[in-house]
Amino acid sequence: MNVATDSWVVFRLSALGDVVLTTGVLDYWHRRRGWRFTVVTRKAWAGVFEGHPAIDGVVGLENADLALPRLLRIYLESAARHAGKGLLDLHGTLRSRLLAMLWRGPVRRYPKLPVARRLFLRSGGRLCGDTLRRWNVTQRYALAVESEAPAKSALLPRIYLTDAEVSAGARFASQVPGQGPLVALHPYATHPDKAWIPDSWTKLAAALRERGVRCCVIGQGTPSSLGPDVVDFTGKTSLRESCALLAAADVLVTGDSGPMHLAGAVGTPVVALFGPTTREWGFFPEGPYDVVLEPDMPCRPCSLHGCRRCRETVGCMARLSPETVVAAVMGVLGRDAADDVAAVAKGASGR
Repeated sequence: MNVATDSWVVFRLSALGDVVLTTGVLDYWHRRRGWRFTVVTRKAWAGVFEGHPAIDGVVGLENADLALPRLLRIYLESAARHAGKGLLDLHGTLRSRLLAMLWRGPVRRYPKLPVARRLFLRSGGRLCGDTLRRWNVTQRYALAVESEAPAKSALLPRIYLTDAEVSAGARFASQVPGQGPLVALHPYATHPDKAWIPDSWTKLAAALRERGVRCCVIGQGTPSSLGPDVVDFTGKTSLRESCALLAAADVLVTGDSGPMHLAGAVGTPVVALFGPTTREWGFFPEGPYDVVLEPDMPCRPCSLHGCRRCRETVGCMARLSPETVVAAVMGVLGRDAADDVAAVAKGASGR
């Protein structure tokens, strides 16, 4: 697509994972088209874009900024300040459409596929599955501009850490006792039914420690001990510090979460546990060594965001055993034969 500008304002507010996934697409456009960007996002996520070679600035919005008439005033000021630049709507909500109505330049919006997603959900997976599986979220972002979606591998998220941040991550990692590889554990979830059960996290940590693997906990939530020598960094690291710690780790184990994409953006392999959400929503990690574990249950997905409470006696997340996750982690670490972990992952997912 040919456009008259190489300077764009990107609109993507939340959630954290959605914001992180924009970084690889912006990097792709910067390398392929020479474009540069100003990003409008929530202030809490502004750190995602620090040091990004394609980013000229970040407009961070607080919750108070998102209410009218304050939001309208911000939009009018932004439209005037960036007149002639393009607007990339990578959010696709009423808020972003209001900004597009006021914009003084070209506007491009990504295909959010809301109808296909709802038809897939309401039909129990019988409708629109092929459409949803055709592109993941990063490819859908790219289709705001491209006539054909680039390969997933060309759009992997990228967070750029400074040398000082890398050194700080190594210092965090050095606080975890032992000499073996380091596995970060993220036991938290925005919606309760997307979280693995606490007892399974404890068993996982114990099994990894028995194999000489060092473990730490990252994220935001209520700290809980996962056993001796498991260092808990819950709530103790900023967004950038969390990225640096993830960069120092050898593997991250997590559910469908923002930190899952943070790890991918700093090149750390992920063992991802998916329950209420599925590949069709477009958020599976796509790194070359990432492993996705998911139970074979006909009721999945049960909602668009994993927020619906499970009606089953044994929920989907509870069906993922600690033994399965241990095997996947050890496979990524190279301790077991690659075909063993592939067999475990296939058996857990039913794929």
